[in-house]
Amino acid sequence: MSHMGAAPATRSKKPRVTISDLAEHLSLTKGTVSRALNDYPDIADGTRLRVRNAADRLGYRPLSHAQAIRTGRVRSIGLVFDVHEHDAHRPFLADFLAGLSASAAQRDWTLTVATAATEDDTARLLSKLYEERKVDGFILPRTYARDERVATLRASGVPYVLFGRTEDTENTALFDILGEDAMAEAVARLVGLGHKRIGFVPGRQGYMFTRLRYEGYKAGLAAAGLSFDPDLVAAPAVSRADGQISARQMLDLAEPPTAIVYTVDQAALGAYASASELGLTIGQDVSVLSYDGIPEGSLMSPPLSTYRVDMREAGMRLGELLIRVIQGEPAGELQEFAQARFLERGSHGPCVCTPAELAKRVAESRFKGGTT
Repeated sequence: MSHMGAAPATRSKKPRVTISDLAEHLSLTKGTVSRALNDYPDIADGTRLRVRNAADRLGYRPLSHAQAIRTGRVRSIGLVFDVHEHDAHRPFLADFLAGLSASAAQRDWTLTVATAATEDDTARLLSKLYEERKVDGFILPRTYARDERVATLRASGVPYVLFGRTEDTENTALFDILGEDAMAEAVARLVGLGHKRIGFVPGRQGYMFTRLRYEGYKAGLAAAGLSFDPDLVAAPAVSRADGQISARQMLDLAEPPTAIVYTVDQAALGAYASASELGLTIGQDVSVLSYDGIPEGSLMSPPLSTYRVDMREAGMRLGELLIRVIQGEPAGELQEFAQARFLERGSHGPCVCTPAELAKRVAESRFKGGTT
């Protein structure tokens, strides 16, 4: 029975469960338990699962600072975004980070994100974050054909995984979407609809994805038995304004294309303005296919037909691959590829007029508009 005014009973603090307690409970060595908790590849999946389940039941939580001292790792993956790039990754950033964060959290790791204003700033941040032991390795998005970030990290022995490819991917972990396959398939779709003059709008030069998608376009032409015509390759475009200029450039040809394939959606949106200026209808007079799956594409009239990338899944895969590289798996054996998914909408359709007929309509529209 309690008494008024009596001092409250004190609750003894539950002692922290140590790795020794966990090892004794499981009849395993401390080394085995530690390696299981840190996902070392030499530990059997069954043992790893048994150790993790026991750790959850007993309430074991590692001391992060002690773990860092013991293993030399802080259990954090790094990501430096280049905000000076044309879109600063905005269309996909939320999904990508969600996948990356989830992948890290599943393994009791964290994600450290930083932004850089210039390429030099990117190199500085990569070195700074690793030297200050803020991260154990990096995801490198939006890769260049010749990527200075790779050279910097290789020289310092810093673990990394590419989201994309470079000219040299030997001994390099990576996850990439086969954009070249999507471009070849886009050409095949258009050929199947009767199009024989198919234009192409590249992305910004220097990026590896630009080169790969261009190669995919040419491969698609070759597979269909169509000759490559350099006149049907417009100026590079990554913005709506540039995409409008590129479309107009090709539609003004003596033999304009009846369909256009864009490397990126943002530029493809510009084709709608060019078509409107010339009294043409996208999806009927001119077909347009693109790649990215940005939300704005679904709001166009007609909606943009495009190839979509699952950015959340990409983040999940990249997080797992980087952790495996950090834990010592051979980087060159960790290369994964996925396909983009086609979103069939209204911006493409059967070829309804010949290039000559299309050129005549464009000329008539320019005459009515008072332009030359």
